[in-house]
Amino acid sequence: MALCIVVLVLALPLSFLLTRTVWVTVSCYFLTPARIRRILAGQGVHGPSARLLVGNLRDVSALVAEATAGDMGSLSHDIVGRLLPHYVRWSKVYGRLFVYWYGSEPRVCVTDAGMVRELLSSRHAHVTGKSWLQRQGAKHFIGRGLLMANGATWSHQRHVVAPAFMADRLKGRVGHMVDCTRQTVRALRDAVARAGNEVEVGAHMARLAGDIIARTEFGTSYNTGKRIFHLIEELQRLTARSSRYLWVPGSQYFPSKYRREIKRLNGELEQVLKESIQRSHEITDEGRTPSSACGMGLLRMLLAEMEKKKSGHGELGYDAQMMIDECKTFFFAGHETSALLLTWAIMLLATNPSWQDKARAEVAHVCGDAPPTADNLPKLTVLQMVINETLRLYPPATLLPRMAFEDITLGAGAGELRVPKGASVWIPVLAIHHDEAVWGADAHEFRPDRFAPGRARPWAGRFLPFASGPRNCVGQAYAMVEAKVVLAMLLASFRFGISDEYRHAPVNVLTLRPRHGVPVRLLPLTRQ
Repeated sequence: MALCIVVLVLALPLSFLLTRTVWVTVSCYFLTPARIRRILAGQGVHGPSARLLVGNLRDVSALVAEATAGDMGSLSHDIVGRLLPHYVRWSKVYGRLFVYWYGSEPRVCVTDAGMVRELLSSRHAHVTGKSWLQRQGAKHFIGRGLLMANGATWSHQRHVVAPAFMADRLKGRVGHMVDCTRQTVRALRDAVARAGNEVEVGAHMARLAGDIIARTEFGTSYNTGKRIFHLIEELQRLTARSSRYLWVPGSQYFPSKYRREIKRLNGELEQVLKESIQRSHEITDEGRTPSSACGMGLLRMLLAEMEKKKSGHGELGYDAQMMIDECKTFFFAGHETSALLLTWAIMLLATNPSWQDKARAEVAHVCGDAPPTADNLPKLTVLQMVINETLRLYPPATLLPRMAFEDITLGAGAGELRVPKGASVWIPVLAIHHDEAVWGADAHEFRPDRFAPGRARPWAGRFLPFASGPRNCVGQAYAMVEAKVVLAMLLASFRFGISDEYRHAPVNVLTLRPRHGVPVRLLPLTRQ
């Protein structure tokens, strides 16, 4: 009898757990998708036929693989069909508002400017966010950092980190950006002297962007942090591969060579970050003044927030793991986005010598023979136009996702769209940035004058390199200041043209990058 009771006591929790697991699986993979499909179909929102569990993944993978199999035949900026071939095909068949399925996750493609503005507004900031698939895919890459946070947690993290990127603080970063860029200019001159004027600038821009974010926000240098950047790059590559199988129920628990390697690399990355955080903490405890901008940088703010958590002030403070995840997020975002912006901008200036000359003349007029300062950066309007046009043609992120955590409505009247809970709205940023209906027949051409001051702005609400609304990129002002400083100094130091070895092959590996780098011909100028 006693044995039966023991068996019953043990069996009840197991039975409950099994029942709950079955219910969650059925709900996630069958009931919820059926409800979403019914609601969208009732509004006339359709899409390609989806297979059970797999959805349209195979179609997307096949289309992208075919489109990016080789290099582009010419240096054309008409790249939507190459990078978003599924959008191009399905928008022609089902219209610009359609739904496709990433496994069991429905993705509603929305391009209407009014709907996009409303979705990204403060009205929906707390009821939309990153989906389970996105968060799971980034779990070992950037974890619970700001990019993957939702709801009240996101709001708190945003509140903590935003002051690090305010205008008054950015002025204090310019000197460090100038110092880092000066080192890169010397390295490029040395490279030209050693091996001729052919230089692959992508690697140099990656190193420079890494040096800047490491110095200004984390109180270290690229040489100290280069292991961090290498590990993040490897994790980015492996995460992109591993995430392809997340649509399989329970796949996050399956052993694989990708997950084993991700776990190993992530463990090493977190150990390096812990050591860096500990060094900064020791400096704070000893009352010493850091030799870099760390005293006003992001890491110091995060350390202060973690101390609040330890002292019991606030339930949403940073614990040790969240601190590490936030460091991962900003090492990645502050490095990757800026490096790609600079690399693509150099490619575009190298292939458009007239705009290169205009930008160089402006830098000489505004800055003279000196490096740029915080006060004269706003006067570099031509350079701002070049940067904006670069971000339009080659935005770092080609898609902008938001999952609805409750039923929401976008638009009004006949154009109203009810987005059911559990559906993701996907904004095809690259397609919007290249839309001829918005930008004109020359939408695929490099025309910085479309961003000239005083010109009409038909693109308002349709220019989204940093998203918009409360969840926009918290570091966008930082990225723009950095890009102006670096490009101004490069223009003052070199004339550059595209190399005959350049092969135009944009690809998506979480971000939009040149597959073969960007080799250019550098001609050093007499001004240092």
